[in-house]
Amino acid sequence: MTTTATTAPRAPQGTGVSGGEPDLWCTYAAVRTLAWLERTDSVTDAEGTAAYLTGRRNADGGYAWSRGMLSDAWATFYCTQGLRDLGRPVPGLDATSRWLDSTWSGDAYAMLPGQAPDVWATHFSTRSAAELCGGRVPDPDRLLDWLSRLQCAEGGLSWSPEDARRGKADVRACYYGVMAWRAATGQVSDATPPWDVPALTDWLRGRQAASGGFHFAPAAEVPCLWATYRAVGALRALGETPRDPDACRDWVMGLRGPTGAFVRWEGYDVEDVWASFCAVGTLKALGAPLAPVADAVTARISELGCAGGGYTYREPPAAADALSTAAAVLSAGPGSPRPEGVRWLEGCQLPNEGGVMYMPGRGSEVRCTLWALAAGAFAEDPAARRRIAGWLAGLQNADGGFGYWEGRGSDMVSTAAAVETAALLGGPDGLGLDLQGVRAFVDSCRVSPDSHDAHGARLSGVSDASRGEPYAHGNVPGGEPGLRPALQAQRVRMLLGPGFAEPAEVSEAVRALLARHRVRGGGYAGEGHRVPDLLSTYEAVLAADRAGLGLDTAHLRAFTDRVRDAGGTAWSPLAPGSGGPLADCLGTLLARRLTAGPGVLPALALS
Repeated sequence: MTTTATTAPRAPQGTGVSGGEPDLWCTYAAVRTLAWLERTDSVTDAEGTAAYLTGRRNADGGYAWSRGMLSDAWATFYCTQGLRDLGRPVPGLDATSRWLDSTWSGDAYAMLPGQAPDVWATHFSTRSAAELCGGRVPDPDRLLDWLSRLQCAEGGLSWSPEDARRGKADVRACYYGVMAWRAATGQVSDATPPWDVPALTDWLRGRQAASGGFHFAPAAEVPCLWATYRAVGALRALGETPRDPDACRDWVMGLRGPTGAFVRWEGYDVEDVWASFCAVGTLKALGAPLAPVADAVTARISELGCAGGGYTYREPPAAADALSTAAAVLSAGPGSPRPEGVRWLEGCQLPNEGGVMYMPGRGSEVRCTLWALAAGAFAEDPAARRRIAGWLAGLQNADGGFGYWEGRGSDMVSTAAAVETAALLGGPDGLGLDLQGVRAFVDSCRVSPDSHDAHGARLSGVSDASRGEPYAHGNVPGGEPGLRPALQAQRVRMLLGPGFAEPAEVSEAVRALLARHRVRGGGYAGEGHRVPDLLSTYEAVLAADRAGLGLDTAHLRAFTDRVRDAGGTAWSPLAPGSGGPLADCLGTLLARRLTAGPGVLPALALS
C-alpha cells in the first residue's frame, strides 16, 4: 500500500485564470485514453472534437498547436492520431507526407523545417510517416544510425547524439527512441535494436523506485506517472518488464483519487487528464486488466470536456494556465494588484523540473517561466529562483540555443526567453550558461546570401530579397526571416553584453529592422511592411526601448486604436475582436507604454 508523501506539493493555491478552452495535449490524451479503454463512444461532442483537431491543419499539410501557428511535428501527430482514434478520416495525407519530408534533416526528423533534429520530433514524425502516411522514412539506414547514437555511456537514451555525449539520459528519450525504431523497422519481429539492449534495459529498470514508480533520470526528485508510463512502455517495446512489475502496478493503483481516476504524484490532489492517460498506458503496457478503472476514468474524462468539443486538463472553469494567469497579473493596474494570481503561478513549480509549467501537471516550459517571473512570481523566494536557474542551465542545448522544454531543438523565441529569464534572475553570466554558445546559435539563425539550415543545406525557401536584407534572422537556422526573430536576436546580443555586441551596432540593427517593417498607418509587420500585428508591434516597441531609440507615440497610438476596444485587443486589425487574455495583456501594456515611458514593457516572448 502506498502512503502520501507529505513533501509533495498540492495543486497550485491562489487564483489562476482559465479561458475554459480546449487544449491539444489534453484532447489527445483524453481521446487516446478512451480508445485504450474502448470507450470512444463516450467522447464528449465527438463531432466538435474532430472539428477541433481538423481545425489545426495548415495549408502546408502539417498541424499546429493552435490556429495561426506554424506546423509542428508533435501537433501533427496528436491531431492525426486523435482523428484516427475517433474513426474520422485524416484529410490530405499526401500534403502531410510532403510536410513531414520537409522536416527530415538527412539523418532524423526536426520539429520544424530547418531545425536541428531531436528524439521527440523523430518519434512523432517516424510514426506519422509509417502509421499514417503508409510510407517509409526517407533513409532508414541513416535514421537507425542516428538512433544508435542516442545511447549514453550509462545505457540510457538521450534527446540527440550531442546530448548523449553529455550523458543526459531520460526515460522519455528512451521511449521515443525505441518507438521510433519500431516504427522505422515496421515492427519486424526479428529486427535488431541499434543499441546495447541489456545496458538500456538495466538503465531503465534502475529508474524504478522502491515504491514501484519510476523517475525520469537519476537526478529526478520523485517518481511520477509520466516517467512510469514512458519507462514501462519502452521496456515492453523491447520485450522486457520492470524489475518489479507487481510493485509498479500497485503504485499506479495507489494513485487513484476520490473519483477513482488518477493523480500524477503521491500527495497531489487533482485527478487530471495526463495522470489518467499515463496510468492507463502503464497498466496496458504491464498487461494488467483495465476494466477495474475504466468506468471511473471515463466518468472523470467526461468532466473535462469543453463546450463545442475538445478537452482541457481538469474541469474547464478551473483549468487555469500560467500564461493567462500571468497576463492577468501583468495587466492589472497599480490599484488592482493580483497577489492570488502570483501565488497560483508559484504553485506551478512542481517536482523534478525547476521551471514553471503551462498547465500544472505537465512539463516546465521556458516561455511560461519568463511570463511568471515577469509577473512577480518567486520575487521573495531565493530557493525557488535557484531551482529555476539550475533548470535553465540544464535546458541549454549543445548548439548553444534553447528549446521550449527539455530535449526540444533550439529556436530563437525560446533562446530569447531563456536569456531574458536569466536576466530576471540576476544576469546570464552568473547562472552557468554557455554565453558563447548562445551567441553561436543566434548567429546560426541569421539569413544571408550564403545561409544554410541546421543540417548544412543551403536555404531554398527564402527569397533572394530576404537573403540580402541586413540583420535578417529566422526563428530556426534555415527558417523564414521575420521581424520578431530578428529583434529577439538583437535583444539577446544586448543582454549578453558588450563583449558579444557593441551597443551602437545593436541600436543600428534595431533601427534598420524597424524602418523595414514599419507600417505607414500604425504598428509593425512581422513580414514586409503592409499588415501590422500585435506581437510584432509589441516586440518592436520593446526592442526600441532597449536600444534607446525614440518612440513615435502617434504611430503607436494609431495601431493600438485600431486593435483595442471595449471588448479587448485583437491580434491584428484584420482579426477584430478580443484575441483572448494574452492579446488583451499585450494591448494593455502597449497602451500603458504610451503614457509611462520607456522601460515599462516586460519581455513577453510568444512566437
